[in-house]
Parts: sequence; C-alpha cells; structure tokens
Amino acid sequence: MTDTPLVQVDGLHMHFPVSSGGLFNKTHDVVKAVNGVSFDIAKGETFGLVGESGCGKTTIGRCLLKLEEPTSGTIRFNGQNVLEFNKRETAGYRKQVQAVFQDPFSSLNPRMSVEDIVGEPFLVHGVCPKAEIPARVRDLLSICGLPGRLLDRYPHEMSGGQRQRVGIARALALKPDFIVCDEAVSALDVSIQAQIISLLESLRAEFGLTYLFIAHDLSVVRHICHRVAVMYLGRIVEIGESESLFANPLHPYTRALLDAVPTPDPEVEKTRAFTPIEGEVPSPMNPPSGCVFHPRCPIARESCTKDVPDLLAAPSAGADRSVACPVTAPTPVAA
Repeated sequence: MTDTPLVQVDGLHMHFPVSSGGLFNKTHDVVKAVNGVSFDIAKGETFGLVGESGCGKTTIGRCLLKLEEPTSGTIRFNGQNVLEFNKRETAGYRKQVQAVFQDPFSSLNPRMSVEDIVGEPFLVHGVCPKAEIPARVRDLLSICGLPGRLLDRYPHEMSGGQRQRVGIARALALKPDFIVCDEAVSALDVSIQAQIISLLESLRAEFGLTYLFIAHDLSVVRHICHRVAVMYLGRIVEIGESESLFANPLHPYTRALLDAVPTPDPEVEKTRAFTPIEGEVPSPMNPPSGCVFHPRCPIARESCTKDVPDLLAAPSAGADRSVACPVTAPTPVAA
C-alpha cells in the first residue's frame, strides 16, 4: 500500500428530487443522500465505509462507478476528474473500476450461464478474441476458487457463496485497479463470509487491488479495512485507521455503533453496560440543523443545534484521525 491517493473525493453532494406525481409531476422536495463528503483512498488500500441503512454509503459507491451523476463535488481517479470524462474516457474508466454487489443472485443475469456472465466484459469492451474467452473465464474461475465444471451452470444452480465468487470473477475480468464492494458479504452465511473476505484479501495482495468496502457489519470492517469512515445521514462523522478508530472511538455515534456490537461471551454480555441510541434517524429530506446527530446525541450542547461541525484532525487520538465533533475531539486542528 502506498500513500499516493488513487481515489480522491472532495465535497461530494448527491441530492435526489422528489416529485409530486400526477399530471405536472413537479419537484417539491429533495432527498439529501450525500452532503459534502470528502476522503482519499490510497493505492492498495481497503477503505471501509460504515453506517446505518440510508446514510448514503451505497450512493457514494454508485457515484464512484458513474452510475449516478453527483449534484456537486469532484471525484478524481489517478488525478483525473472523473465527472469531466467524455464517452470514450468513461469507457476506459469503467475498465479500471468494477463492482461486487450485495445480492449475488439479483446481480447476475438468470438467463446467462457462468461462462456468459464472466465473459461478457470481454465482449463489451472487445479486449480479446471471442475464441479465447472460454479459456480466460476458466482462469478467472480458478483464481476465485471455482471449478471449471461450473461454466455451463446458471445462477439458480449454485450456492450463494459460489454466485458471489462468480461476481468477483466478473469484476476481475478487465484487470481493474479499483473495486467497489457494496455489502459484498452481508447476504452470505457467516462461514461463507469468512471465505469471501479471505479471497478478497488474497486478490488484493496478488493483483494490487484497491477496495472501497461498504458495510454495516463492524467486525467484518475491522478485519479487512486499513482505514474506516463512519457515516451518519449523508455526512462523514469520523475517519481514521481501523485499529485506532475501533480502540478509541471519538464521535458519539461511532461509540454507539461499537457499543451495539454484542460480546461473544454471554456472561460478559449480561454485565456489559449498554445504552442504545434514542430516537429515530431523521429524514434526509429534512435533516436537522447544525450537527445532524444532535437530536440523538447524549452529549449535545446548544451550539450543536446551530453549527455544522467540520471534520477536524485529532492527532492526539492517533495517526490519520479526524472527527466531526468539537465536544469530544482532543485538541482539534484544521485538517
């Protein structure tokens, strides 16, 4: 892993219009899915993005894949502004950036065999002769731990773990530099999750891949990610190296997420003090003023209701730590 950013996201906003329907179908509101998110991902790094459902994690991933056009902000890949790419440049970018989706059953075409699914990127981008595709597909299946006899199988004829391996093989077909893993293991059994995580780690080491790992399972994120960003209602509230963040969470929301993880030992779990977060996640159409977490925060003060906290460096908490909470940040300085 190097310190050179492969991906740079700066001030990303993604707002979805909400229409009234009916004859005129006018826009009457917007869903503020992502609000001013910034982060870098170094080459060879696995960068985790965690938070509750609806916080904007997947929307960021879709923006990086150019499946959504952001409302504002910049996304740079190898120093180039992705949002300014023309059609030809976008096609080249999509060779370098691939995705592994959450549900391996719905992300694979049920009418296509494994050979057709994994071989489709070769056809779409015309990177090799058609006669060579079966051999290329066999090689990719072998890399992902699948036997060649599955070539003629269809998605419904395989297990969930096998389907996800097919999805990973398809993502590797064009030799990408960057892969967005959107809840890539959350739909799998725990034992299969461990196998897929091990596969992703070995592929990263072998091919020099870089991952954006979107998840809500903190134990998985802690195991696989080098750095982690915690999101709440469209904003990053804390970011830092994985071990440092898990050992010493600074933001009240990060602390609440970690406190909610059960302890394997039932005796310890019975005596563990745990106070759940009160209230519900506010609507992204009408987020709270000031700090978006203040309506549910146990340490909120008057200024939290008015001032939007910046993501500030907290060097005394460990290297590369930043938090958007002036109450808990130890001697914060501008990042």
